[in-house]
Amino acid sequence: MKRLPEWLTKRPPKAILLKELKEFSKEHKLHTVCESARCPNIGECFAKRTATFMILGDTCTRNCRFCSVMNGKPLPVDPDEPERVAEAVKELRIKHAVITSVTRDDLKDGGALIFAETVKAIRKECPNSTIELLIPDFKASYEAIEMVVKTHPEVIGHNVETVPRLYSIARPQAVYRRSLEVLKTVKEMEPSIYTKSGMMLGLGETKDEVLLVMKDLLENNCDMITLGQYLKPSKEQLEVKEFVTPEMFEEYKDEALKMGFKYVSSSPFVRSSYNAEEFFKEIAKG
Repeated sequence: MKRLPEWLTKRPPKAILLKELKEFSKEHKLHTVCESARCPNIGECFAKRTATFMILGDTCTRNCRFCSVMNGKPLPVDPDEPERVAEAVKELRIKHAVITSVTRDDLKDGGALIFAETVKAIRKECPNSTIELLIPDFKASYEAIEMVVKTHPEVIGHNVETVPRLYSIARPQAVYRRSLEVLKTVKEMEPSIYTKSGMMLGLGETKDEVLLVMKDLLENNCDMITLGQYLKPSKEQLEVKEFVTPEMFEEYKDEALKMGFKYVSSSPFVRSSYNAEEFFKEIAKG
């Protein structure tokens, strides 16, 4: 494993915060992507009383080589999960709720109904909260995407994760063009919803490849982009090929803004939902 450069050293989260998050998750019978994906920002975010809830269980039907979320045969869908998420959002007084999920290829709708019910439950319990969804590709099912779009969350994100050349290595069960189609379909269905995508850098991509992905995202109606450093979450995942410098992240941000993205978050510790509330506030200003 490569040694971390100084710009990627971060003070470990306070044990009491991690304990509190685990107890909160256990009490509400919920999962957070913060814990499941071993996010380096977990302590910082929960200290602000923010967390990204992961619905549809904690077991993914796909096996992306960069991800530490469990994969295998998931448990049946829990119909009460949307209400528990809404209660958690209310208890934490979350103003901008971020909801993601594992991929559920075992379900006919890919889990779209539970996403929709979760949005409805949050709207009922917390009518003043804005909602951001980070959805799987639903195999680009028009009906599944429509089910989610009709609930009108403020933001719908779907990550392309990496450049097309590396899909066979990093996410072999995904399809690059299908991911682009998801973003395009969301925007065509409801232009007022902000669309968002994210990439991990450091897997072996080139600058030209990253810029081409940015171009593809814009051509498929993506409003916002996040760029962050890939960090190997455990020994089971892909090795880091490169630690991208903060200066390079700034360069990518400048390029993305010049291209026409409405908002860009680009730095080593950026993740899809990192500082999502601030991200949304900025773009909502117009």
